[in-house]
Amino acid sequence: MSPKFLSHKLLLASIYAIVLTGANQVRAAGVGGAGMGVGGVGAGPASPTQVGTAQPGGAPFGTAPAGTAPAPAANLPPPPPLVFNGWTGFYAGVQIGYAWGDNYGSIDYATPGGLFGAPALGMDAQGVIGGAHIGYNYQINQFVIGIEGTVDPTTLYENVLILPPGLLPSGIGNTVSGFVQSTIQGAIRARVGYAFDRVLVYATGGVAFGAFKTYFQSYGIDLNGITNFYASDTTSPTRVGWTVGGGVEYAINNNWSVFGEYRYSDFGSITEGPAFPGVGVTYTANRQLSQNQVQVGFSYRFAAPLPVVAKY
Repeated sequence: MSPKFLSHKLLLASIYAIVLTGANQVRAAGVGGAGMGVGGVGAGPASPTQVGTAQPGGAPFGTAPAGTAPAPAANLPPPPPLVFNGWTGFYAGVQIGYAWGDNYGSIDYATPGGLFGAPALGMDAQGVIGGAHIGYNYQINQFVIGIEGTVDPTTLYENVLILPPGLLPSGIGNTVSGFVQSTIQGAIRARVGYAFDRVLVYATGGVAFGAFKTYFQSYGIDLNGITNFYASDTTSPTRVGWTVGGGVEYAINNNWSVFGEYRYSDFGSITEGPAFPGVGVTYTANRQLSQNQVQVGFSYRFAAPLPVVAKY
């Protein structure tokens, strides 16, 4: 074999060794190999000593060294809160509270034997009052106007007992007893308010209706000390009056709200006499019916809430 042929063989072997060594180094660095990665860069098999190549402004390619936490996801802004769409719309709900009445008046009586008088009826009726309501609001800027109807069964009740017998040792005297009761009330009222976003401060007033039941009796011993007298009457009048008041309402969300309210109502007067006057006794009962009440409640508003659109 000639020296020239051997020199060619050694040159080819050296070139092959250099190429093979370079390929192994590239494969170990993750470039080329089994499959192509992002932008045509090969992913290559993972190795404990593998180090990725960083890109400007981005995460490094390749697998991070052991014990390194993964890069956190981008911080997304929270979804916007539900937008309150105002007070306009129909609503309905329930309420409950307490009422007390200034049921002042008098009862004028006279007996055949000469007893007479006009004692005052001044005790207040009181009790629970609660029921349901329905209404409609319309909002113009921050002003809210509307109309509302209420129905309230009540337990308002007052006993009456005056002038017990026994004014004289013989038992001569007159007893007046009975009761006044309010069984159910209602109202149709306008509402005018000012809204501070979800808080509505309002005044209200309108027509009030009330069903009442009264019972009076007058009995005792006449001035002669012998004659007993008795008269009684029961009525169930309905009265129309007026009511005014105000309150504060808070919208929990676009459908539910809670409120507190005070109202004063006046139902006029009741005048009655005995339906069965025995032995000539007569009386006339006059009573002015007025009332204070405080109530709390909640309403469901039928206005559809605005959609929530999250922007990221």
